Amino acid sequence: MASTSKAFNNFLFSAVLAASMAAVLAAGFQFEVGEKRGWKLPTGNEPETYNEWAAKNRFHIGDTVHFKYEKDSVLVVNSADYLNCNTSNPISKFEDGNTVFQFDRSGLFYFISGQPGHCRSGQRLIIRVMHPVEAPGLAPSPAPGRDSGGDSGEWGTPSKNSTTRVSAVSCFMTVFIGLFVMLYLFM
Repeated sequence: MASTSKAFNNFLFSAVLAASMAAVLAAGFQFEVGEKRGWKLPTGNEPETYNEWAAKNRFHIGDTVHFKYEKDSVLVVNSADYLNCNTSNPISKFEDGNTVFQFDRSGLFYFISGQPGHCRSGQRLIIRVMHPVEAPGLAPSPAPGRDSGGDSGEWGTPSKNSTTRVSAVSCFMTVFIGLFVMLYLFM
């Protein structure tokens, strides 16, 4: 009877731990727009533009971007309004100074400041959200006339975030498996 109770407790602990791990992995990542400086009018002395920052990261469905700002706003706009810095027809408008926007689909998202002149001065951002990754299968055949050997360089360098995502998954899985083995051996 005691061994059945112990086995049930082990199963229950493992199930709770697995559910917790799944929730952590599915939650996504939060990116800080502008990092330490936040969402503000560029002075020209910044190390990179908002779009250069976005290009270094990999965004996925479920990830969020955090805009921290004062006396400003964040507008989600379409591509034409982004290009023309048109603030009169936003898809969404945020003015709380501490906006968290979650990506609910893949594709392009366009953000501009709602303050007059800020967008034209560089306070705008395009974020490309990656398509969900499918299970690996057979590699596609190379395009006709292309060399099939070696790396063509078209994939680019993985961002720090891509490495962090893989490292976090590896770390969680290692801890989970290690705990499960320890419980099995010592119970």
